[in-house]
Amino acid sequence: MGQHISHWIDGRIRPGTSGRTAPVFNPALGEVAAEVDLASTAEVDKAVLAAKQAAAEWRTSSLSRRASILFAMRQQLHERADELASVITAEHGKVHADALGEIARGLENVEFAAGVPQLLKGGFSEQAATDVDVYSIRQPLGVVAGITPFNFPAMVPLWMCANAIACGNAFILKPSEKDPSASLLLADMWQRAGLPDGVFTVLHGDREAVDALLEHPDVAAISFVGSTPVARHIYETGTARGKRVQALGGAKNHALVLPDADVDLAADAIVSAAYGSAGERCMAVSVTVAVGDVADRLVEALAIRLPKLVIGDGATAGTDMGPLITAEHRDRVAGYVDEGERSGARVVVDGRESTLPESGFFLGATLLDHVTPDMSVYRDEIFGPVLDVVRVDTFEEGLALINNNPYANGTAIFTRDGGAARKFQFEVQVGMVGINVPIPVPVAYYSFGGWKASLFGDAHMYGPEGIAFYTKGKVVTSRWPDPSSSEVDLGFPTTR
Repeated sequence: MGQHISHWIDGRIRPGTSGRTAPVFNPALGEVAAEVDLASTAEVDKAVLAAKQAAAEWRTSSLSRRASILFAMRQQLHERADELASVITAEHGKVHADALGEIARGLENVEFAAGVPQLLKGGFSEQAATDVDVYSIRQPLGVVAGITPFNFPAMVPLWMCANAIACGNAFILKPSEKDPSASLLLADMWQRAGLPDGVFTVLHGDREAVDALLEHPDVAAISFVGSTPVARHIYETGTARGKRVQALGGAKNHALVLPDADVDLAADAIVSAAYGSAGERCMAVSVTVAVGDVADRLVEALAIRLPKLVIGDGATAGTDMGPLITAEHRDRVAGYVDEGERSGARVVVDGRESTLPESGFFLGATLLDHVTPDMSVYRDEIFGPVLDVVRVDTFEEGLALINNNPYANGTAIFTRDGGAARKFQFEVQVGMVGINVPIPVPVAYYSFGGWKASLFGDAHMYGPEGIAFYTKGKVVTSRWPDPSSSEVDLGFPTTR
């Protein structure tokens, strides 16, 4: 057994007191590398109390001080990116380059939040009535919490905490217990950047900790990224208790490929989008919709690329795809391939038969052709290295297929036709759209979020909507009568 991973409360490591722990695996080796404490309701209560006390002081901090700390955190992320990426690879399994990419996208959000003096500016109307001014301000909520998934243990927390802290809140992170160490490294970075103790907290735990945060009266808001069933539970439970909730759910992202597309460009992009991080991404392309006669050419182009992917330990240079997060998840993904084959899909490239490392939770890249919408491999979010190809005759049929899917996180179109691309972006019922871009994750100064079953509530993540989510608006109407006016007695002589 390796290390013991504990909580970070009020500026230091706090060993758990619940007596419950969970194993943390190195998925490339298939071995338990550590054990992590799981917080009890009582531990959550103590952590929230410490965060509440810190929030009361932090909200009085100047905007310039907050910005300077965010700039210092940015420098920490730059200087320690390799260290953080190595921790992510060891517990998640993604290759080191993917882990560095995750950190870079999280760092963008710190850079955005460093502009907090501009982001929190309100409006002012002088003389709305005689001697009356009206102006708006935004104030922090207090204690807010983020519940984050295993697949991006650094990026998704940074989506949340950078804006939350910049806005003057104290932030409690409940990371996935499957890869918890990155969150403690982030806590150390925040402290080194000068953030006061208690403003950033890490609580490890399972459903008991999640429900305790959802039910705690001093937690004003919950941010969540994960599966749709859990997102629904988070949203319904949190809002029923009067909290603000942003809950991002699952995905089944489609890429529509038109006959005029550059097939090599599309195939390269789709392979990267489908199999990067072993497909364990909510923005992974998991369905390719091939229109008309492009289908055979596209399937062939995809098929010749997959055997070239190097599968192995993500810490080894030259590896393209690492393991899945657990043995149970690997077996679940393989089961979907089994069911797809039984249902009539053609297994073009079979990841179950790939040459893989003897240990670890590996599954090869799989390509299924002639998939139909009634198959479970199409209906369900698989979250693994499996790409479906659905064949349609027309653009309109492909668009309708995407719009009929209950998930609506991200989508893409590959075409040389600007009119088709514009029609697609105008009519597709999906929250994030790529045009010849396979993974249309918005830059930090926009906001991230899907539609339909991919989002509960109406608050998207980070960017301008993140600032609005972590603050509450206040409008002040102020009357300061002119002291020279004879109509107002201010208690002292006036002159005209």
